[in-house]
Formats: sequence, C-alpha cells, structure tokens
Amino acid sequence: MKNVITWFEIPVKNIYRARDFYSTIFRVDIEILEVEDVYMAFLPHEAGGVGGAIVESPENEPSDKGVLPYLNGGDDLRTVLERVEAAGGIIIQKRTQISERHGFMAIFSDTEGNRIALHSKY
Repeated sequence: MKNVITWFEIPVKNIYRARDFYSTIFRVDIEILEVEDVYMAFLPHEAGGVGGAIVESPENEPSDKGVLPYLNGGDDLRTVLERVEAAGGIIIQKRTQISERHGFMAIFSDTEGNRIALHSKY
C-alpha cells in the first residue's frame, strides 16, 4: 500500500466562496461540479495520486475540530500562507518547523471555518 489516504473532502457552506478562497491561495482555476444537491470543486492533484475536493451538501458541516488535513504548500508554504488572510482566511499557527527531516507546517482557518494545515519541506 503506497498511501493510506486516497481521497478527502473538505466540507463547505458556500461552494463559490470556498472555491474563490482555494483558487486564490493556490493560484489555480477550480471548476464546480453540481450533482443533484451536492456541489464539488476538485483540488488539483495528479492522476493516481491522493486527491480531494471542497464539497457543499446538506450532510456536510465545516468544523474547526476533528480531522486536520495537510495540504501541499509547494516548495515553501510561505508562498501560499501569505495569501490566506487576503483571501478571507485566518492564520491560526504561523510557519513552524516540524523537524529537519519533516519540514514545516502552518495552520489556517478557511472562509468556511475549517481548520486546514499546510506542509512543505522548506
């Protein structure tokens, strides 16, 4: 087994606001797919790799408690983290070194109230 995680979904209350937030901090275009009463916006990922989406549905509830997903912060997570507040999020924990081997992490709250982490080697 290469990865234990294969897919994740970040719950949101407003798919358009959340899509704009994640598009801004990662500087990517994110399309919204609607299937009945579920709206999904897929975050960029390589085919066959771990992927995820932001999802608005009656069953989903954003939370600042529970699972803490770590998103790829690129070569240096400061690049993404610097865009968080301007996009409407809140930085909860600034860039912090985990260890020499494991790199750096930071935690923010997105526009929906989810607690999300970033990770990078530098």
